[in-house]
Amino acid sequence: MIKHHPTFALIQSFVKGELPASLSAGIAIHADMCPTCQQQIAQLTEQIAQASFEETFLDRFIIDDTTPLESVNSVDFDQMIADITDSSDIELQPTKIEKSITFNDTSYVLPSALNNMALSKTARIGKLARTRVQLDENEIHTSLLHIEPGGGVPEHTHKGFELTLLLAGSFHDEQGEYVKGDFIMLDASHQHHPVSTHGCLCYTVANDALHFTQGINKLLNPIGALIY
Repeated sequence: MIKHHPTFALIQSFVKGELPASLSAGIAIHADMCPTCQQQIAQLTEQIAQASFEETFLDRFIIDDTTPLESVNSVDFDQMIADITDSSDIELQPTKIEKSITFNDTSYVLPSALNNMALSKTARIGKLARTRVQLDENEIHTSLLHIEPGGGVPEHTHKGFELTLLLAGSFHDEQGEYVKGDFIMLDASHQHHPVSTHGCLCYTVANDALHFTQGINKLLNPIGALIY
């Protein structure tokens, strides 16, 4: 059962089109798996669309005591509605093409939001494998991160933000267990050590390097930007 969701502020920014493509894709993928967030997005979309319509169109037809009657009568409302609704174009639904990725002989069907995004070659570090999603967002790195059974990311904090969205499998850290669909947003105030008992695939977004905090793992800090 999904327990972790985007904040209301993030969903609102998503609906308004204010987020970078990486975060927008993450919310869209999560919403495909989460009826609660689907409903919230639908409601917000309807509210924003209604407000935009009222602001754009209704003020054209506000009638007060100074409005000449002939200008009101000259508006052909029937024709206006016909022009809006009449279209000879038939909107064809594009054929759905599934895109998959393979790690250690296991293939995963990717969310449709990733179908048109280019992927880099896979890099491996121990039980971790990472494929970049190439969105060209400068300091923001988007990846598909695979953790083999028994693997994990050494204890770390974050110099910026880190989004982890579980696409398959599960992992746990000091805060508990995370399952498919969970949307986990962390920042520099969080420190954790994620481990996957049975393996998992994650969609990750980070705008700065990880910072490892424990023992010999601190030696990994020079390559912290390569993992996520």
